Amino acid sequence: MSEADIGINIWINEERYEKLQEAGLADLAHDKLAGMKVLQIKCTEEQKDEILKKFPMAKYDASTTRTIELLPREVKDRIFEIALKLKSTGPEVIEEFLKSA
Repeated sequence: MSEADIGINIWINEERYEKLQEAGLADLAHDKLAGMKVLQIKCTEEQKDEILKKFPMAKYDASTTRTIELLPREVKDRIFEIALKLKSTGPEVIEEFLKSA
């Protein structure tokens, strides 16, 4: 697999932040906008291509953020739950997600 330098940003509200704290991942959430936090899940080039194929409404911003945008909320919710379960934000989260997507 290629290097995991592509991200999927998941916005973190208070409820999600509490779950991150319980999982020991709260320090991975970064302040982004007006006090809102974001958790970035990394994926590989191959995983990005598979996500874009499975979810055609999603878009990849190659020029500025190198992130996958416009994924449905339920997709991001599932990715967040997997990140908590695996206690990780690495490409193994997306690998697990793609097995069930």
